[in-house]
Amino acid sequence: MNVAIIPARGGSKRIPGKNIKPFAGRPIIAYSIEAALDSGLFDRVIVSTDSEEIAAVARQYGAETPFMRPAALSDDFTTTAEVVDHALRWLQEYDERVRHVCCIYATAPFIRPEDLRTGHELLVGHRVSTVFPVTNYPSSIFRALKIEADGHLAMMWPEHELTRSNDLPEAYHDAGQFYWLDVAAFLASGRIYGHDALPLILPRCLVQDIDTPEDWHLAELMYEVQVRRAEKKERRGND
Repeated sequence: MNVAIIPARGGSKRIPGKNIKPFAGRPIIAYSIEAALDSGLFDRVIVSTDSEEIAAVARQYGAETPFMRPAALSDDFTTTAEVVDHALRWLQEYDERVRHVCCIYATAPFIRPEDLRTGHELLVGHRVSTVFPVTNYPSSIFRALKIEADGHLAMMWPEHELTRSNDLPEAYHDAGQFYWLDVAAFLASGRIYGHDALPLILPRCLVQDIDTPEDWHLAELMYEVQVRRAEKKERRGND
């Protein structure tokens, strides 16, 4: 049995109402729910929330909200792993035997059903505990700068000041979209990032973390470009 868990608490501070705020005309959580449903992978798509308002929107777009997340797991310090663990324990209480779970973030408008399917194939095919999407940094992190206490700039890694960019290793960051997990391994370790995690590499044009209003605006611009590209491609195909 495969289950999707979408964490969506109601207490966002930097972007009030973040998880159901309209994004390009629809509540942003709708993109995650619909990608999960369209992937055809899941027996259940569950939104874990402490908010009745979010729960109502989630059900409107086809997700389940079979429980309300307790307040103790809905504050600023609750981890993703704790939310997933709570949902899996709840399912176990009702004798639901889940083999694989996919934690999908509620603010991931670039998520694609095909990426969910590819991630699942990697998880099953390689028999690992974790698979999640990543993308590469636009420039080398080993050339990163910091601002010292006196206001001056300094290299984070001065030993690489003269190293050629081509000789520096590629670095990646979490795309912030989803995590495929082997349930037995996750419950045993309590870790989202398993020791044998595999990457699903995405292009940077499909990745944008959304934590601030500026992030939100940039994501909408990126999404608009993607929509226009798709429409242009479709027109060419019909010519």
